[in-house]
Amino acid sequence: MTKEEANKKIEALRKELREANYKYYVLAQPDMSDYKFDRKLEELQKLEAEFPEFYDPNSPTQRVGGEPVSGFQTVKHKYPMLSLEKSYNIQDLKDWINRISKLVDEKFTFCVELKYDGVSLSNRYIDKKLVQSITRGDGIYGDDVTNNARTIRTLPLVLRGDDVPYEVFARGEVLISRENFERINNEQAQKGETTYMNARNLAAGTLKLLDPKIVAQRQLDYVAYFMLGEDLPVDNQYDALKKLEEWGFFVPHDYIKAENLDQIMDFILDWGVKRFDFPYDTDGIVVKVNEFDIQEKLGYTAKSPRWAMAYKFPAERKLTKLLSVDFQVGRTGKVTPVANLEPVKLAGTIVKRATLHNEDNMKKLDLHEGDYVYVEKAGEIIPQVVGVDKTKRKPDAKLIKFIDHCPVCNTPLIKQGADYFCVNTATCEPQIKAQIEHFVSRKAMDIEGLGPEIINLLYQHGLIHNVADLYDLKVDDLKDLEGLGEKSAQNIIESIQKSKNQPFERVLYALGIRHVGEIAAKLIAKHFKSIDHLIHASPEEITAIKGIGEKIAESIKTYFSNPENIALINRLKQASLQFENREEENIIDKLHDNKFVISGTFEHFSRDELKKNIEQNGGKVVSSISKNTDFLLAGNKPGPSKLSKAQNLGIPIISETDYLKMIE
Repeated sequence: MTKEEANKKIEALRKELREANYKYYVLAQPDMSDYKFDRKLEELQKLEAEFPEFYDPNSPTQRVGGEPVSGFQTVKHKYPMLSLEKSYNIQDLKDWINRISKLVDEKFTFCVELKYDGVSLSNRYIDKKLVQSITRGDGIYGDDVTNNARTIRTLPLVLRGDDVPYEVFARGEVLISRENFERINNEQAQKGETTYMNARNLAAGTLKLLDPKIVAQRQLDYVAYFMLGEDLPVDNQYDALKKLEEWGFFVPHDYIKAENLDQIMDFILDWGVKRFDFPYDTDGIVVKVNEFDIQEKLGYTAKSPRWAMAYKFPAERKLTKLLSVDFQVGRTGKVTPVANLEPVKLAGTIVKRATLHNEDNMKKLDLHEGDYVYVEKAGEIIPQVVGVDKTKRKPDAKLIKFIDHCPVCNTPLIKQGADYFCVNTATCEPQIKAQIEHFVSRKAMDIEGLGPEIINLLYQHGLIHNVADLYDLKVDDLKDLEGLGEKSAQNIIESIQKSKNQPFERVLYALGIRHVGEIAAKLIAKHFKSIDHLIHASPEEITAIKGIGEKIAESIKTYFSNPENIALINRLKQASLQFENREEENIIDKLHDNKFVISGTFEHFSRDELKKNIEQNGGKVVSSISKNTDFLLAGNKPGPSKLSKAQNLGIPIISETDYLKMIE
């Protein structure tokens, strides 16, 4: 067989096997027997081995898994993977609908979908081919698990259809069916090995295995629920789900388009029962504003999109005995009561401790020593005490009261709202160590080698008392400590020095200001450009930033009103940390705040370069056409749906040449 003949045969087999896979796993309409499929797959494997020059990472042969990997690379998401605002009762959902209705002056609908209890995964496709799969991680950075993702048969390696954008991101959930979960646990039990608590934990653990062949054996599934990119062929979520299925993704048909709360409620009531017969675990539903242009108008908070809300089904509840109550001091000084319990299995895990939240909640529960308490998992994650069976209470049981002094440093506690705080930030050990752990974490200063154990070691030896002390450390201070040597000490010092290059937004986040997460820090740093401008800003100036509310502004002003915090920042400045943006963008107001939608490819700019150029010339880039769009900037092969919508709305369509004349 010649190379040309082999190449044609290989491509023909790949196409035939992809089509068979799509019909079997997505359409549930198989037209090829397992035996025939396996024979064709073997034939393809032999040809690829004989002609390695035709290797393709997206070949159906890659489903079986390749060689083990040494680890996973951490990469940044092009589009952040934000979390959803959550609701546990219908009133929350009603309030959310009323809230967004006041922000939008035009009619809109909802897309109502199941909320799958799995592991979020973002998949990037270039020219229809899968090039990268990234876990959610912290929403900004995730792990590249592409090799493992390729083994998932319900995740297409090459997309179908003629309307797929050159670059598109498909987001969804990695799942293990209940049937498959039981099969794996039975196999584990027969081998005398540990079984898994629940399907979600098994899916998460499987996706992070270093051997893709084992991942393939676990038979993970992937359910797609969202698409992102430029020139999308649809303008609403409902049609996007249908389009994802056309492209080859597994999309269960359990979603509806709704016009009001009553229709949403019907879906909730229906699936509150049907979910127990569904092949996969579901823990609620997701309601999204259907129209993409309305989504864009509603925008985002620092943590979540304003246009979507998750409604959680009622949590599983168990009764167990209260053994004692501890009071924990967190990074911000907040004191949280925690119940120690007789172990109980809840939502697939063994629970021994559960939060009591605050003093008000303890009073509401009327908690006594030795009580039998009801425990639930808030959001299926955090165990919490939600009630007491008072019929089991002993007559002489003593009431459990909230403490009035810090359990660690004995400082009198200060009540702020519903919570108590220890304000001794200078010497309260758990606060200091937690602040340092936050400061060195990956999404903050990213200082490697300083885990909780090493931080505790440094603290106990009096080498660090706050984050600024890190920059005074030397190799000689560390090399003789238990568990460290000269090489480890050298690596830590090098990582500390390297952290001085972290941009202002990450330094701001690393300071650990209450309520200022990584996204809020990025928005604030971009707006104020330096720590000095932020220190002197008024609350009104801070809340003027889109996505920053009064709670964040108040917390920032409180933080900077503390002289100890200002002294800490001055020490960090002396250590040469970045407290201002390095590059000042030169904004020229040639485009007068006009809104542009970009579609197609361009001769003089990449898409990212064009976006930046528009912003630098005083314009704004939006992702979808609406009546508020000023121009559609169309390059080569623009999206037909965007062209059609712009024409229907009478929005000017300009070329790259027209744009260049506008900015002369």
